Parts: sequence; C-alpha cells; structure tokens
Amino acid sequence: MQRPIGADLSLERTTSLGTTKVDEQSERAALLTALTTEHFVLQTANNATYAEASSRSTLYIMVLSSSMVATGFVAGSTDVLVPFVATLLPTVFLLGLFTVVRLVETALESMQCLEGIARIRSYYRTLGPVAAHHFSPESGRWPEAEPPALRHGELAFFGTTASMIAGINNVVAGVGIALLSHLLNPDMPIWMDALGGLAAALVLTWAFYAYQRWRFDKYNFPRPRKSGDE
Repeated sequence: MQRPIGADLSLERTTSLGTTKVDEQSERAALLTALTTEHFVLQTANNATYAEASSRSTLYIMVLSSSMVATGFVAGSTDVLVPFVATLLPTVFLLGLFTVVRLVETALESMQCLEGIARIRSYYRTLGPVAAHHFSPESGRWPEAEPPALRHGELAFFGTTASMIAGINNVVAGVGIALLSHLLNPDMPIWMDALGGLAAALVLTWAFYAYQRWRFDKYNFPRPRKSGDE
C-alpha cells in the first residue's frame, strides 16, 4: 500500500528534528568534557605558580641567611671582610631583584588562570537550577567575587610574596649603601650613614611598589562581579 506524500514529509521532519537534538546533546556533552579538562589544566597551572613562587622565595631566603653566616666567619679580619661584603651584597641584591620580578609575573599568571576558571564556572551555571546554585558567583573567588585582601585598597599590594621579598632585599641594599658611605667617608657620623641607607631602602621600596602597580595595571583584569550580575 502506497504511503501518502504528507506522511513521508512528516516522518522526515521528525527524523531530522530528532537527529538535530541528538547532535546538540552530543556537542554539549563534548563541550562539557572539554571545559572540565580545561578547568583541571588551569587549576594545575595555578598550583604551579604557587609552587614556583614558594621555591624562589625559599631560595632567596636561604642564600641571604647563608651569606649572613659566612659574613660572621670572616668578620674578624677587616682585610677579608671588606672585599667579601663588597662582593656578597651586590650579588644577593641582584638575586633578590630577579626573584621579585619573577614573583610579580607568577602572580599575574595565577590571576590569569583564575580568570579562565571563572569563565568555565559561568558555563557550569547554565546546566540547570541546581548547578546555578552550586556555581553561583557569590560562592566563587576572584574575579567573580571580591577577595577580602582587595578591600584594603592600596595596602593589598604590600601583602604579596613579591612585596615581602622586595622589602627584605631593599634592606640589604640599604645596608650595602650605608657601609659604602662609611667606607668612602669614615669621618661621617654612623647615624648619617644609617640614615642614608634607610633613605635608599625607602626609595627602592617605592620603586618596587610603582613597578608592581604598573605591571598589574597593564594587564586589564576584570572587575569582581556584584551580587546578581551575570
């Protein structure tokens, strides 16, 4: 028995819609798998930035402490102490300078990873009402929600690992400048040498703060979401 032409067209349309729905579900499942993998990769990369920052900071502190111990061993002889310190302090300062620059970069890389994770979380919220509740912006971290550290404004930049190492390194530079000033002018009062070293340390601290702000401002980070924003 021959089928009506209308029935054949209806069957083809139903089959086409069913195939399209299956394709959309397959694409959504593949996308979710890819996003989950990317989420894991970003989290791993973010953990790597923390590990690198910790290892570099530890290396600098170990070099500095070892240098102080070595200085104590040669402190009994002025003929040995002066050239030793003149070689040691610039070396430690340069190591600290390189460490600080890299620590700022690792902080930027970490924030970039967190930004990518936030984008993936925003997709998770579209999976359904339950997902929207568990992956809400308020339950996330920067840049979806404002971290407590940023509430302190300008002071937040002094709480980074780079700021900690920079502060110590600037003191090393200040001590070196004070010793150099005393060697060049032994008749000058010691308190003036110390004051010159302190001024140098403060200037270097300001220079580091300006550099860190410049690097963070150069990268256009998104602002934290407010409650109810999507």
